[in-house]
Amino acid sequence: MNKLAKRAWFALALAGVLLLGMGVIVVRYFIDSPDWVTFQNSPHVYTDGVMNSGKIVDRGGAVVLDATNGKSYADSASLRRSMLHLLGDREGNITPFLLQEYGSELVGFDRINGTYSTGKREGRMMLTVSADVQRTALAALDGRKGTVGVYNYKTGEILCAVSSPTYDPDDVPDVEGNPETYEGVYVNRFLHATYTPGSVFKLVTAAAALDEIPDIGSRTFTCEGSAVIGGETIQCNGVHGTLNFEEALAHSCNVVFGEIAAELGPKTLMRYAEQVGVTRRYSFDGTTTAAGSFDVSDAAESELAWAGIGQYTDQINPCQYMTYMGAIANGGQAAEPYLMQKISRAGQTVYEAKTETTGQLLSAATATTLGGMMRSAVVNQYGAWQFGALTVCAKSGTAERENGPADAMFAGFVEDEAYPLAFVVFAERGGSGSQTAAPIAAKVLTACKTMLDTPNPNS
Repeated sequence: MNKLAKRAWFALALAGVLLLGMGVIVVRYFIDSPDWVTFQNSPHVYTDGVMNSGKIVDRGGAVVLDATNGKSYADSASLRRSMLHLLGDREGNITPFLLQEYGSELVGFDRINGTYSTGKREGRMMLTVSADVQRTALAALDGRKGTVGVYNYKTGEILCAVSSPTYDPDDVPDVEGNPETYEGVYVNRFLHATYTPGSVFKLVTAAAALDEIPDIGSRTFTCEGSAVIGGETIQCNGVHGTLNFEEALAHSCNVVFGEIAAELGPKTLMRYAEQVGVTRRYSFDGTTTAAGSFDVSDAAESELAWAGIGQYTDQINPCQYMTYMGAIANGGQAAEPYLMQKISRAGQTVYEAKTETTGQLLSAATATTLGGMMRSAVVNQYGAWQFGALTVCAKSGTAERENGPADAMFAGFVEDEAYPLAFVVFAERGGSGSQTAAPIAAKVLTACKTMLDTPNPNS
């Protein structure tokens, strides 16, 4: 009887282990099966290492990648180059994060029926970007390293996300043999790089000043070309004389903003950098932006002044900063950005993006005041004429480097109901933000307007 009892208990234990194992397998199947099906060497969805997944099109329906039988990029070389960092290359040096994230939806996998046959799959991804705008942005950069981003701050649709340097995935250059030309080519600068912002960061300092310094709007300041703050001389870009807060932003006066940063103090500036989102990460469509940084907790007073101007150790991610521009445009909160608009299979929509908001990054009153100051800067400093019929509000930036020309930045938004666009331009070694980055922004925004004015059969 003892032997029988022992055997019975052993059998029960074995059955319990088997049941537990089956339970783990079932749970993992429901959680992980989409990844199992779309792994790199799956014979059901890959041929010669390429996912047989369907077509990827831009917002207007132009095919930018045909992966129904292998991988075929767009016919236009300029379009292939402009889309490289979104679609990846054949060698896997640049990750096709959109295909990785939505591969199971595109190939037609479900947990009950498995994968559809290739003939029935007919997957189709529609991106938010415009092929024409992508090409315009890459051409406007004119060979410079950097990035251009534009998005709809009401919906979150990214219309442009170009990173340079780039290359044609159908005509791959000798990257390793040309390190200077292709430095950082595998990095998506819009999503995964950070930059010293230069004077565009003054829009963060200005937001803090508007909230924390009650008389900031009525104050006058004096700029004699430099000022001593914390024992160090802060150089300005000119001698501005007597000016008010709005004029200080329009002239991008380092003296005034250095003094304001010192008055605000490190804790307040760090709190506002976090509050407006320039140090946060945004995650969407299978990717996560690089995190910006603003740490002045141990900074000397002179270092704090430089930080408030946009130098010191400040780092911002272009996508993050573009979203902050959207918040200023939209009463203090904006839509979070995204790249994937819709996925359909056999004519049926299986995925469609939904607008998510950032939450309140700054008060509506502060956003309105900042927007007005940025508009004044465009009208009085940058030249509203170059933006045509678009009502652009913006701020330029010139981030100094230890060696060689400075980086040029230009960021802002369009204040028109029909064109709710926020944008950012970073042109590495471009020198002046107003002279180099602003004209790039003008070309790209004009292309966006043309695209939005053209009826979209896919909308």
